[in-house]
Amino acid sequence: MRTKRPRLITWLCLALPAVIIVSVFLTGCGGDEEAATPPTTGETSESETSESSGEADPSETSVSLIVEPTETPVPMTPTPTSAPSVEDEDMVYIEGGEFIMGSDDHEPDETPQRKAYVDSFNIDKYPVTNAEYKEFVDDASHPAPRNWKAGIPEGKEDHPVTWVTWEDASAYAEWAGKRLPTEAEWERAARGADGHIWPWGDEFDSAKCNSSESSIKDTTAVDAYPVGASPDGVIDMAGNVWEWTDTWYDAYPASTHRSDRYGEKYKVIRGGSWFDNRSMVRSSARNKGEPTFMFSTIGFRCAQ
Repeated sequence: MRTKRPRLITWLCLALPAVIIVSVFLTGCGGDEEAATPPTTGETSESETSESSGEADPSETSVSLIVEPTETPVPMTPTPTSAPSVEDEDMVYIEGGEFIMGSDDHEPDETPQRKAYVDSFNIDKYPVTNAEYKEFVDDASHPAPRNWKAGIPEGKEDHPVTWVTWEDASAYAEWAGKRLPTEAEWERAARGADGHIWPWGDEFDSAKCNSSESSIKDTTAVDAYPVGASPDGVIDMAGNVWEWTDTWYDAYPASTHRSDRYGEKYKVIRGGSWFDNRSMVRSSARNKGEPTFMFSTIGFRCAQ
């Protein structure tokens, strides 16, 4: 007679294999919960790709850069250093480029004649007048010129200011939001790109400027000689008053001329005055003065 096994033991014997099989199945199908969770966007993010492989997947990069076609950009045209002044209608815009500077036919310090280059700039159409300078004197509490005994000399409000040093001229320019022109800028504005001897051309005409030939023997209004304008329309650049520039008086590049006055001693003045003859009011003629020097024949105009 065969002995009966208890029902509990029989049930365990039958259930244990099934539990083992189910456990093995679940282990094989399971995994890291984070890795099994798909990205919310439906594709692997760039940061996740970089972290897992150390670099972006090229295929992923190409997909993410799909955009609407655009027109090929047009190369930008270089802009000039300065633009035409929109704030001061009494300034003239001079386009940058090469121009003829100096002369081989006159004074040694003008040699050698050569092609020089300037960036685009703006320059005052006229020299600074007494009336304009008075605004500066009043607003900045700057000392008045020595010839203003009781204010601007009568009838000379529109004449160029004189008896001003280079330091005075620089202070005015800064107050006005401008600067003094360089010697090269001044000459370019006076004679144009083609190198005229005088602003209006190569033939002297005493009716086009206030020089000694006019026999006026004093300053005139800055707009008295519109017929003597330069090719760009800058007026009164020959005669009337010498004009301060921001350049130290020195030899030109490649010049063989030597002078103990060269160096950082004198500032260049240009244009000649009512006292000077036709040769000294040429557009290439140079003169000089110490920064603290002043005289009845020296004024200035500004640039920007």
